[in-house]
Amino acid sequence: MGYCSGRCTLIFICGMQLVCVLERQIFDFLGYQWAPILANFVHIIIVILGLFGTIQYRPRYITGYAVWLVLWVTWNVFVICFYLEAGDLSKETDLILTFNISMHRSWWMENGPGCTVTSVTPAPDWAPEDHRYITVSGCFLEYQYIEVAHSSLQIVLAVSVDTQPLLLVLFYFRANVHTNGVCE
Repeated sequence: MGYCSGRCTLIFICGMQLVCVLERQIFDFLGYQWAPILANFVHIIIVILGLFGTIQYRPRYITGYAVWLVLWVTWNVFVICFYLEAGDLSKETDLILTFNISMHRSWWMENGPGCTVTSVTPAPDWAPEDHRYITVSGCFLEYQYIEVAHSSLQIVLAVSVDTQPLLLVLFYFRANVHTNGVCE
């Protein structure tokens, strides 16, 4: 694999990452999930910089992108553990994904495939007046598994490209030494 074919692969996978993270960003905005919104935003910026570094032959950008992918995989593993309630993590806590700003949950909780939302009346005394108190039933796939699938897809895309940026840096230096940076 030469530098140019590796570069095309990286550009394709980065494009796939952008599409998938933009879709995820939309649903995190709908659910007011502030920590994932910030992580997705940083990821979008870094992927764009990684694309720029790949297209413009900037090894530092590509290396920065590769380092970020390690952090991105770590974040997505955390999200998977959070929704599957591994260890002491609980998906019922507001602090982690919403910074304890709101009582919102995943958008998929109410809008998942086949979910039926029923309002509970009267609402308990502890429920805020500006929120509705509901029960959700009949979901074909529970919301936590949809969130786990989103994070798993991000991990697969990151791991499929994770070795590419560092190889590209090596091929870049080899190409510059042997061909003055001209792809053959």
